[in-house]
Amino acid sequence: MRFASNKYYTYFFVLALLISLFIGGCGDSDVIEDPNDLTSIDYSPTSYEVPQIDGFPVMPVAPNNPLTVEGIFLGRKLFYDPILSADSTMSCASCHLPELSFTDNLATSAGIDGIFGKRSSMSLLNVGYYTNGFFWDGRVGTLEEQALLPVEDPIELHDRWPNVVMKLQRHQDYPADFRRAFGIDNKSQINRELAARAIAQFETSLISSGNSKYDRVVRKEEFFTEAEENGFLMFFDAAPGRLPDAECGHCHNAPLFTTNEYANNGLDEVLDLNNYIDKGRGTFTRVLNDNGQFRIPTLRNISFSAPYMHDGRFATLEEVIDHYISGGQYADNRHPLIQPLGLSEAQKADLLAFIRTLDDVDALQNPAYQNPF
Repeated sequence: MRFASNKYYTYFFVLALLISLFIGGCGDSDVIEDPNDLTSIDYSPTSYEVPQIDGFPVMPVAPNNPLTVEGIFLGRKLFYDPILSADSTMSCASCHLPELSFTDNLATSAGIDGIFGKRSSMSLLNVGYYTNGFFWDGRVGTLEEQALLPVEDPIELHDRWPNVVMKLQRHQDYPADFRRAFGIDNKSQINRELAARAIAQFETSLISSGNSKYDRVVRKEEFFTEAEENGFLMFFDAAPGRLPDAECGHCHNAPLFTTNEYANNGLDEVLDLNNYIDKGRGTFTRVLNDNGQFRIPTLRNISFSAPYMHDGRFATLEEVIDHYISGGQYADNRHPLIQPLGLSEAQKADLLAFIRTLDDVDALQNPAYQNPF
């Protein structure tokens, strides 16, 4: 009996030991965690309201992409990060520099392969107020759509979104940034749509400071010089009979100094509207009368964004004014207000003096718009 008891004692001891080892092996300390899980990172986005500049319209923010501090921060990083290009040498900011009013001072820009496009980089200042398409030809309707295209354009960043998404998912910081901005639970949820939404949020935040001389004069905090006043009166045809109409304010109306429309401003003589080398808006709409029409750009901070026109053909604002004084070149769909103006050299100088009151250095130097890296 004693031998049997020892035998059973040994059996139960071994069994208890095995059970304890099994239970211990299933403890919390040995649970395999998903390295792609992001739920431990706090998601509590802070709503962001675009500052209301005196005289400006209310910003039409996309209902499916509400602005948050975290979304704008992520978009700012993506905007400046060359990770969006195939060889990590260029970013959105390569062609849209804040000190140049988000242009690059080139007639046309080259992408990562050194291939030049056919159009100049447009200013992104106040782009969030645009309600009538984006790019020179208006081929997309939202900033989110606009943000998608340069990445895969073969003459721009020349990458593929699946590759970019993979780089973002594997990055040491971006998964957490996407979690804070959009509340994703897993790295696998990072996608091109969320990246585009973030970039669009940052671009929406790029607005005037409201502190140009023009804005200060409107608020009666300052006064125009005599030359600036004369230029103002000609720009808006506010002194008929005394000063000529420079025909500017019809297409570059306050406060944004663009009507967000498209027009043929007589850059090239074309007897047949089918003969435009670059058909502009007509390339997108397939409407014959839209051939040769391009977006009317803002004149805010125009001093910093030379050269001018969709193809950068004019190096200076003086050349631009000379073009309009001449009445431009013939085309059937040339805007009816493009006609010889008859301004004197003194009046041309006054007009330019007024246009320079739209300079907004505070916007160019806003710390929130600069490279975060």
